[in-house]
Amino acid sequence: MSEILNKKDLAEKLADESGCSKKDATQYVQTIFDTIAGTLKDGGTVDVFGFGKFTVTERSARTGINPATKEKIEIPATKAVKFKASKALKDAVK
Repeated sequence: MSEILNKKDLAEKLADESGCSKKDATQYVQTIFDTIAGTLKDGGTVDVFGFGKFTVTERSARTGINPATKEKIEIPATKAVKFKASKALKDAVK
């Protein structure tokens, strides 16, 4: 059975293991996520040793087909977040 871990669960785990309050732990977790998002937004890379690397990739504009109308449509260029797991994380999941 797989478990879904959300931000609240992470904060509770941090509070339990570190002895800080749940309010402080929630703020710490949010700060980490905000820092990661801000770094990626600014075009940077987030490399967490033993966990993985977050990078931003560019998707070029392309022509697609609307499945409902079969019309050709132009899909604009976008940016996407890419995550590459570290060897340690891959080995831990095996």
